[in-house]
Amino acid sequence: MFTPVNAVQIHVSLDEIAPQVWRRLVVPAHWDLGQLHLVLQGAFNWWNYHLFEFRIGGLRYGDVELLTEDAVDDDPRVFDMQEVRLCDFAQGTNFTYVYDFGDNWRHSVVVETFLALKTPPKLATCIDGARARPPEDVGGVSGYERFLDIISDRDDPEYAETLQWCGGHFDSEWFDLAIVDKDTRSALRANVKRRLHQPRPKPISKIKAPVKPQ
Repeated sequence: MFTPVNAVQIHVSLDEIAPQVWRRLVVPAHWDLGQLHLVLQGAFNWWNYHLFEFRIGGLRYGDVELLTEDAVDDDPRVFDMQEVRLCDFAQGTNFTYVYDFGDNWRHSVVVETFLALKTPPKLATCIDGARARPPEDVGGVSGYERFLDIISDRDDPEYAETLQWCGGHFDSEWFDLAIVDKDTRSALRANVKRRLHQPRPKPISKIKAPVKPQ
């Protein structure tokens, strides 16, 4: 029995950061760019309180009302992101998702393949990935580089204050598939709350050696 295409696998990575911060996602093919925006927020645990847009083939897509509120006459036109569905793209298509026009986090999105799953997906899922995204409001790529320098040097005068600002712990290599997948699955849930800080590593429990009988 023929199973129609019902999902799309995409690869998303943050530009200008090495080693690469990336996620591989499976998303219902009929979802639009507005829903994909929420999925990307969930997969990277962004807080979704800054402006954003998609840049596709030289065109801008996003929330038309928000992006044109303070626009000037020579600003490129913004198209409604809800009018574009993932199934409208061809395999191999790549485009850009920009979040926070101040920090300017650019994500490269690649449509890797279309899938015909036996059970049509109702939620987006994360199936792979690597490394933690930078802290929100860290100041873009240059601010993130400075942030990493500070927290790696206990003698830096800004060390204590910066570590407190990021919740007392940050590991750029952190990636927990179970946690990220849970965030991705709940991305479209109303009033979803994001973690303010990176999860702390669980302490290694010490196993006491059995007491030998006298």
